[in-house]
Amino acid sequence: MKTLRNILLVFAVAFLASSCAITRIKDIALVSTGVKYVVPTSTRSMDAMLLLEVDNPSLSFNVSDVTGTLRHGDRQLAHFVSGQTGIQGKSHQVYELPCTITLADGVSLLDVLVYASRRNALQGLKMDINLRATLKNGLHKVLEYPDIDLSQFSR
Repeated sequence: MKTLRNILLVFAVAFLASSCAITRIKDIALVSTGVKYVVPTSTRSMDAMLLLEVDNPSLSFNVSDVTGTLRHGDRQLAHFVSGQTGIQGKSHQVYELPCTITLADGVSLLDVLVYASRRNALQGLKMDINLRATLKNGLHKVLEYPDIDLSQFSR
């Protein structure tokens, strides 16, 4: 009986500890974004280094298998695929995330330059992102973020 009580006590402590970490996961915030560099690799694609300022009061985790689509209204402009990066627990840092961007069919580099040259370049641009977040113990979850309005990141 004493052994059973000790096992239940361990489970209760583990549950409380994990639930505290889970509630902190909701507090993770993407504070700002930026671009370190963009290098054209062909007439249809480019490599880029994105900068992500993340406030993470929770556990460390890795971000991988990042894919997404950039669009203006219903028109797809580009697709991107990213590498992976580790996000440190209980930290507020800027992370570098390498990615490859490929223009969508029917979109030219001139179209992209026209969007970029506008005064409010991010106005009307939306992004859909899918990623895989993995904790150190191997637990993972695929997260989907549709319709992110990029104008919220303009200053």
